[in-house]
Amino acid sequence: MAKTVTLPDGTKLPALGMGTWNMGESSATWKEEVATLRQGVEAGLKVVDTAEMYGQGRSESLVGEAIRDVRDDIFLVSKVLPTNASAEGVAKACRASLRRLATDRLDLYLLHWRGSVPLAETIEAFRKLKEEGLIRYWGVSNFDVDDIQELEKHTRPGECASNQILYNLEHRGVEYDLLDTNRFRHVMTMAYSPIGQGGALLQNKAVKAVAARHTTSNGPASPAQIALAWVLRMNNVMPIPKASSLAHLKDNIAAQEITLTDEDLAALDAAFPPPTSKEPLDMI
Repeated sequence: MAKTVTLPDGTKLPALGMGTWNMGESSATWKEEVATLRQGVEAGLKVVDTAEMYGQGRSESLVGEAIRDVRDDIFLVSKVLPTNASAEGVAKACRASLRRLATDRLDLYLLHWRGSVPLAETIEAFRKLKEEGLIRYWGVSNFDVDDIQELEKHTRPGECASNQILYNLEHRGVEYDLLDTNRFRHVMTMAYSPIGQGGALLQNKAVKAVAARHTTSNGPASPAQIALAWVLRMNNVMPIPKASSLAHLKDNIAAQEITLTDEDLAALDAAFPPPTSKEPLDMI
């Protein structure tokens, strides 16, 4: 049975989602990316994450095409830029995202990162969208502990559904306090870039050694699958790796079959030590 994560109201979602950062930016790869997203949905990857910032809306348009006739099977996530986080800006940005996505609602709408607009104003705008039926849940992204604590001053318990953050073996600072801060408030953590950026993580000797000890239904495990399995094992954390090809998608799905041993985890800890003190929140 596939692992799940839980939203504050008890709603359960598959623990593996699909990200779309840098997708939809080339007409040459558009069809393959649409087909890959469709295949992911058919394979049970219900959560699709995008943002108005990605490709200046092209990612949302790509997602809209991919889910057009399976919208009700999708848990659709998008994000509003902090420059659009005013009461008027949120209302306008959400409707623009809905047009590009060719849908009448978002399942989860996130503030992409903190900006100059007061949180109370953005939250009220989210509440209004929810009352109008344009969004089901709202949440935040790139919020550290102090941001969550400030958010709490303006919200009711369980109102913020999710906090999307950078989390992978190379970026473990959130383990010191932020993951527990989210869990304590029943805020589901979404992990973007779970297999890293630029490939350095995947070239690490320890990650390669762990991969050599595992196999999946797709064959020998890859370093990327180990990195993804490492995030997937965390409680109430949803990694949202991008897959712009069918082969990559199949690898991501097969990573769910991997159970890392104590030996594996110790080797990865030695190569990527967990934090021993508070670290600034990483963003990319």
